[in-house]
Amino acid sequence: MNKWKNWLLGSGLVTILLFLSGCVRMDSDGNPDKSGIVYRVLVEPMGQAITYLVQNFNWTYGWAVILMTVIVRIIILPLGISQSKKTMIQSEKMQALKPQVDAAQKKLKAATTREEQMAAQAEMQQVYRENGLSMTGGIGCLPLLIQMPIFSALYFTARYTEGIRESTFYGIDLGSPSLVLVAIAGIAYLFQGYISTIGIPEEQKKTMRTMLIVSPAMIVFMSISAPAGVTLYWVVGGIFSCLQTFITNVLMKPRLKAQVAEELKQNPPKQVVTPIKDVTPTKADKASNSTKTQAQISTSKKNSTKNGRNAGKQQRRK
Repeated sequence: MNKWKNWLLGSGLVTILLFLSGCVRMDSDGNPDKSGIVYRVLVEPMGQAITYLVQNFNWTYGWAVILMTVIVRIIILPLGISQSKKTMIQSEKMQALKPQVDAAQKKLKAATTREEQMAAQAEMQQVYRENGLSMTGGIGCLPLLIQMPIFSALYFTARYTEGIRESTFYGIDLGSPSLVLVAIAGIAYLFQGYISTIGIPEEQKKTMRTMLIVSPAMIVFMSISAPAGVTLYWVVGGIFSCLQTFITNVLMKPRLKAQVAEELKQNPPKQVVTPIKDVTPTKADKASNSTKTQAQISTSKKNSTKNGRNAGKQQRRK
């Protein structure tokens, strides 16, 4: 019964968050629909806060956008750090299961019948289940869904708040695209990707390289035609992402790795699948086998020659 309640609650939350994360609806003229939930709950209050800072503290719209982005990022920071922490712990534990997973995958590749394939897949699932891990890492997408509506609201706040398009920031027209800010945004997200690879095994780096290039490329592609006010938001977001990644990947990760190593030392992974030993012959083995084969051939020839001589002697005696 509790499982059904948890499932219903979880699916309900996911449905609501998916609905909220659908960005801001646009009308036929290309303007945001101000009656939408995301606009009324998030975009409008953020826009009012930016206008308040400009009108009452004599700030520029550029600095107001920066402050609003920083405030929102600080609010979300604990959630991002918590998500990264769980991801790293799961990754370290899954590394300990890698020999068993590799063995199950070899059995799956070597399977010739449907029954053998199903048995290998069941073994792989059992490896994770017996050790309390999920095949997907057990992280889930809930933290990401929570952040999506907020990031979407920040984007539309920077794009459609009145006054931003008509203002400048250190000589940059916030209503027009700025190649300078585009370059800074791309470099910020590229550097964030580099920080995320610190302390990661070379095998994982190879799988991450595509995303490390795609993410900055997408930011550059989207911001190259966007108003500078929106690109400024991405610049601040990229710099803040560098800070968050540095905290999790450089400061926290060594301590978490030591913590997981100690935990695995006290409670080693349960052995479900016996790793298959690599029986591929080495060069030395091949050379040794070749020498043995030649010796056997030589011995065989000698024996056949002796047998032939003995047979000739016996025939002459007769």
